[in-house]
Amino acid sequence: MIFRMAVVTAALAAAADWPMFRGVNGSGVADVATAPVEFGPAKNVVWKTSLPFGHSSPVITGDLIFLTGAEGGERVDAGFGGKVRDTGGKLFTLCLDRKSGKILWRREAPRPRIEHYQTTNSPASPSAATDGKNVFVFFADYGILSYTKDGAERWRTPLGPFINVNGHGSSPIVAGDLVILVCDQDAGSFLVALDKNTGRERWRVDRPEVTRSYVTPAVFTPKSGRAELIVPGAYQVTSYDAATGEKLWWVRGFSWQPKSLPVIDGEMIYAHGWEGSGEAETPTETPAWVEALQLYDANRDGWIGEDEIDPKMRKTFYQLDLNRNGQLVEKEWEFYRAKRAARNTLVAIRHGGRGDVTGTAVAWRMQKFLPNVPSPLLYNGVMYLIKDGGILSSVDPKTGQILRQARLAGALDTYYSSPVAAAGHVYLFSQNGVATVVRAGGQWEPVATIDMEEPVFATPAFAGDRMYLRTRGALYCFTAAR
Repeated sequence: MIFRMAVVTAALAAAADWPMFRGVNGSGVADVATAPVEFGPAKNVVWKTSLPFGHSSPVITGDLIFLTGAEGGERVDAGFGGKVRDTGGKLFTLCLDRKSGKILWRREAPRPRIEHYQTTNSPASPSAATDGKNVFVFFADYGILSYTKDGAERWRTPLGPFINVNGHGSSPIVAGDLVILVCDQDAGSFLVALDKNTGRERWRVDRPEVTRSYVTPAVFTPKSGRAELIVPGAYQVTSYDAATGEKLWWVRGFSWQPKSLPVIDGEMIYAHGWEGSGEAETPTETPAWVEALQLYDANRDGWIGEDEIDPKMRKTFYQLDLNRNGQLVEKEWEFYRAKRAARNTLVAIRHGGRGDVTGTAVAWRMQKFLPNVPSPLLYNGVMYLIKDGGILSSVDPKTGQILRQARLAGALDTYYSSPVAAAGHVYLFSQNGVATVVRAGGQWEPVATIDMEEPVFATPAFAGDRMYLRTRGALYCFTAAR
């Protein structure tokens, strides 16, 4: 009960702030009376501050904004699958003054290794988290670090290295006196909780049933009982006791490689995952391991090498060989079969039960018109989904019924930024930097389209009557028109 009250108290105290990726508990909803609707590179700009490269979203507490970034080095072709790597740039945590945009301090993180990442990712994609007194940041090339609001380092905890061909994207969260991070990867996935005051590991839970993901968890606080961590992952959604890491329940039938965070509404939990291979209505049939050995294991040594596999599969062999040792074994093949059978889905889960609750807790599923990266937004009784191509859907969260669906004029683009809501409007930002503001409601309607003139991957933050938006090269502060 003490842990549960600590989580509730922290959430209430931070209600006016934006303490993690997409605000309080990742909801994406700003508790503000007014927010900018008309804005742009030269319109209603309070200030603009140049930033180093990175996709992390702004996090706010009081008059401070926290971000991460990378400088120096060179992004070069990693030689496979559209991936890149840096050649040795530096990683930074930055603190800005919310009123002026001035950079108050920047602290360099160690970088003992350089991971590969997808061209649309960055070495500074995970967003910071704050408890109102301190800030916590994660870099996949090092681990987690904590600083005071004044920039004094409190502790550092190495993690990894990680096996993730696209680079990491999961952000840390603060739950009570713990800092929690999902470390899903191609092999050796785990969930870890560190003491927020010391950085020491309090618990760690292996997740052998899942492969890579880029999700950030959310906290579910039941009417009675202890707080839970809701963690989407490849093939299933799982709940853990936030204080101990005990696995409580799970729902199967989830997609492969999810990227968004779950949304909590009362006793309901909404989780979504999408991957290109999961769009077909009928799962792709894949031979069982015994049959695969007969087909491909030419020398009959009990495993399949890259030179033995079907030539059509050799370009993506690195995605099958999860531990990168050149030997495809049964467990890796079974993950491959699971990936090909997984379907994209948005699942609505009623809280309650223990163990496998797939058959009892699922209220509805939706399998079409789903986003790739952006998280769902639930605002004033309506759910919003933004799919690549600029397809915006409003959905009844009670039934999964689509209320309205249309393309956003002038924003037929891919989307990495997640939708957010403030003062009766929903805000959407495309990769190329086109912002669409719509009047919220089941029958939503566009009210503004703005070209920011440079790419946007981050999700904006709100505080007071201002919006804070990170573009490719800067952080903007916009004010509501007066």
